[in-house]
Amino acid sequence: MATAIARGVIQAGLIEASSLVFTEPNASQADKLKELFPEAVVLSSSSELFDRCHRVILAVKPQVLESIRSSIATHVQPHHLIVSIAAGIPLSKLSHWFRTERIARVMPNTPCQALQGACGIAFGHGMTEEDKGWCDRVFRAVGRVVHVTDDQLHAVTGVSGSGPAYVLLMIEALSDGGVAAGLSRDVALQLATQTVLGAAAMVQSTGLHPAVLREQVTSPAGTTIAALKMLEKGAFRSTVMDAVQAAAERSRELAGPDTPNPIAGLR
Repeated sequence: MATAIARGVIQAGLIEASSLVFTEPNASQADKLKELFPEAVVLSSSSELFDRCHRVILAVKPQVLESIRSSIATHVQPHHLIVSIAAGIPLSKLSHWFRTERIARVMPNTPCQALQGACGIAFGHGMTEEDKGWCDRVFRAVGRVVHVTDDQLHAVTGVSGSGPAYVLLMIEALSDGGVAAGLSRDVALQLATQTVLGAAAMVQSTGLHPAVLREQVTSPAGTTIAALKMLEKGAFRSTVMDAVQAAAERSRELAGPDTPNPIAGLR
């Protein structure tokens, strides 16, 4: 995700590649970063990163962030803006760890790699308007952005964070159905992929509810209604809804017990 964000901001002209600074302790991964961004600075420790930069994106998995949080916290100063994309870790816990409320939490998704991501952002109480604007520009460089509360990021995780996996499974199943109906694997996959892409584009470009667009495709006693009947028989809609709720609930579990806000606790 870090490389996707870096590509996005460079392509959008928000930053020069020479202004990027990465921290990567793994030597082989550091070499890959140097190949991808030859003008960027790649460091092995976080201490110099915080000395060089005043805006830091923590693009690591939640379990990694938990293991390195102590070493990071010692370097966080009031002038630092911290952005975490670690799934499930709430703002209250992040603020407690790093002793700052100038922090944002973002839930991006893997289509950011194709600059077609969906990102939910929750802002900490210490974020300035300039901070918020910077976060928006960065994540709009890799897709679309919505503003939500910290607690709503669990639902964002269920819909868009984990959502690409559901859609990819749908593409796979649609393609398999085409093969079962007599198409070659290559042709079936091309048609399935473009169909999903096109349907999503219709929703975005028209602004119409998906149900309205679906009705436009569904002729009386036609092929589409026959297929939809089978999907309803298989509880397609309720299964997808249950999947979103299961992912959101798992995100809440990963968050663990809430931590009181350290600044609020001092007042």
